Amino acid sequence: MTSSSTLFTKELPDFPFTAVQAREFGHDHYRLRRRLRAGQVRRLLRGVYARSDIPDGIELRARAAALVVTPHHVVVDRTAAWLLGIDTFAPDELQHLPPIETCARRGNAPTRRRDLRGGSRDLLPRDMMVIGGVTVTTPLRTSLDLACHLRRGEAYAALNDFARAYAVTPAALAVEIGRFRRRRGVIQARELISYVDPRLESPRESWTLLAIIDAGLPLPEPQFWVEIDGVLAYRVDFAYPSRRVCVEYDGREAHESTEAQRLHDRERRENLRREGWLVIVVRRGDFSGDRLDAWLRKLREALQNPSYSSRRW
Repeated sequence: MTSSSTLFTKELPDFPFTAVQAREFGHDHYRLRRRLRAGQVRRLLRGVYARSDIPDGIELRARAAALVVTPHHVVVDRTAAWLLGIDTFAPDELQHLPPIETCARRGNAPTRRRDLRGGSRDLLPRDMMVIGGVTVTTPLRTSLDLACHLRRGEAYAALNDFARAYAVTPAALAVEIGRFRRRRGVIQARELISYVDPRLESPRESWTLLAIIDAGLPLPEPQFWVEIDGVLAYRVDFAYPSRRVCVEYDGREAHESTEAQRLHDRERRENLRREGWLVIVVRRGDFSGDRLDAWLRKLREALQNPSYSSRRW
């Protein structure tokens, strides 16, 4: 037997709609209000709705925003990155969906809606593309905007993520950054571009490498395969092969990993140490204060002292 809720689901589209569009589906003001009170429809933004059985999310909100802004508006920054498959949000930010970030092309008025973030920006046609009916900044433009706007570690991670996912090269970034002269954050962006490396596979790996760079230490080789008995046995995050020193970021907390995973990690690192490798492990809380200083000091000593032995660790 088909419930009234299931019948209702078939009456409205599986994408956001305005109150005006609802009338096209047989829902005047009063019927739409009844559906809202019954929990069959949710309000996404002021004047924009969606069926309650459709999962909410940034993608849905972006499509909703596109219905209530003028055509010269573009989705930008972290929202654009999300639609491009790059997550630059902190986990706690996603517990409550952040506002959709938009900007108006220069010469047009930015949105004044309180449920959106607005602004204006110089954008050329080559800076924009369309995803699912939503106009967003391209990977190249988005990566540069984030390099200027985000805090330094997050900005560097975003650049590397775009380099890996979309082959955004330092050369292309360097050409486009010329348009950003005098823009806030451009000095940070210019510096970080010179370190972009698509081989880095996670934001925390980017943070690790940036810490090494900031400490004035030599650049390591990312994603290095260690050979044992002529076989490529282990891949490490960062390596100094001539010194047999490696740095690994371990993002798994004790409560997040199984005993089998912890045993595998211990055995892997012990095997590396038996082969004469010094293994420095960086964890989540090791990017500031004394904990940051501690592992960087160990790395510096290992690189400066040729006789430094893994047995000391």
